[in-house]
Amino acid sequence: MTKQLEGKRGLIMGVANERSIAWGIAKAMHEAGAELAFTYQGEAFGKRLEPLAASVGSDFMVDVDVTDDGSLDAAFEQLAARWPTIDFLVHAIAFSDKSELTGRILNTSRSNFKNSLDISAYSFIDVARRAHPLMVDNGGTLLTLTYMGSTRVTPNYNVMGVAKAALEAAVRYLANDLGPEGIRVNAISPGPMKTLAGAAIGGARKTYKHTDQNAPLRSNATLEAVGGTAVYLASDAGAFTTGEIVRVDGGFHVLGMPQYDHL
Repeated sequence: MTKQLEGKRGLIMGVANERSIAWGIAKAMHEAGAELAFTYQGEAFGKRLEPLAASVGSDFMVDVDVTDDGSLDAAFEQLAARWPTIDFLVHAIAFSDKSELTGRILNTSRSNFKNSLDISAYSFIDVARRAHPLMVDNGGTLLTLTYMGSTRVTPNYNVMGVAKAALEAAVRYLANDLGPEGIRVNAISPGPMKTLAGAAIGGARKTYKHTDQNAPLRSNATLEAVGGTAVYLASDAGAFTTGEIVRVDGGFHVLGMPQYDHL
């Protein structure tokens, strides 16, 4: 099979460990022939990322805090010095105070609301603005990750549901802004997955089990499935797909209620 991303290169933001969705995407893109660069935040995540990056032939890692303009500017300056153009960027960054991912959204604090929206939604716009000059000549693909809690109430997801709704709106507006320059903007929406980020949400195990048992395919998504979707969206095969929220959740999003055996 032809390597769909042969000759393409891009930046992966948000790999926490080998179970991260971002890592599933990075691995699939590497296998499809892409050349990769990575960002991380803080020394601890850098130490986890280093052997993973090396395993896909990457020696480009840069520490980035997406809430700090100077940090982002420095990272993209380093990237531009290394590669004058990139073909894709994967944004897999979200955050909320764990203590507010239980109970009711009614109790969301102002400070955590602002922080969650800043890191989980605005940061995508912020990195898109900086990636734009590296894609403007040849086009490219911007990808982010979302979750159905953006449109359906999910227990304990709370302010992250609001943040993901904002992120999905940003995908559509960016797709319209950047489309004339051949830059595609999409989001992938997996169902619940056993990741470090997912574990922070109250009742995560119950949610995972529920979707696993009730999805039409009777399974949650795998890292390989999400990675394959990202490869398609970043490849020439995805040349006319933009502004989309692509669901990779075993079909769970189509259900009106659980399967009969689990009512």
